[in-house]
Amino acid sequence: MNARADDDALSWSGDDDPTLDVGSEDAPALPPGYTAVGRGSGATTGPSAVPSPSAPGADHEVSTGGAGNAALIAVGVLGGVYLLYAIGWLLGGLRLQERIVADAMLIVSTAVAVAAPAIWFGAVMLLTRTAPRWARFAWLLAGALILVPWPFLTIGPV
Repeated sequence: MNARADDDALSWSGDDDPTLDVGSEDAPALPPGYTAVGRGSGATTGPSAVPSPSAPGADHEVSTGGAGNAALIAVGVLGGVYLLYAIGWLLGGLRLQERIVADAMLIVSTAVAVAAPAIWFGAVMLLTRTAPRWARFAWLLAGALILVPWPFLTIGPV
């Protein structure tokens, strides 16, 4: 094979386009609101940054960073703990009903106890949307300590 055939195998048609050169004067312009990143980003023309919210004519929403991976995993683990607590309250309440006369008050209190972990988790997630993350985790940990299913732990599942 000759050297030209080897070079042709490693190129695409249109590689000779002058707008693809990093230092080209004919660099493509970015649409408003887009930011050039990476190698050769300095060669783009047009707006290269999102206007600040205080700039006149800025009518876009500024998005804050979402929760990180560790925060999402921690919320998922705590949600699983609350689910296990609900199951524990159900098993403990059913076990208490076998030992004690099943009256209406015990049935209602068992239903409320089973719903309490889900209500606490939902209320914390709803009411701490704008609060700092540490406050959300503090309330979730407080609920994990308060809502321990004592009937399940003291009597057991059987």
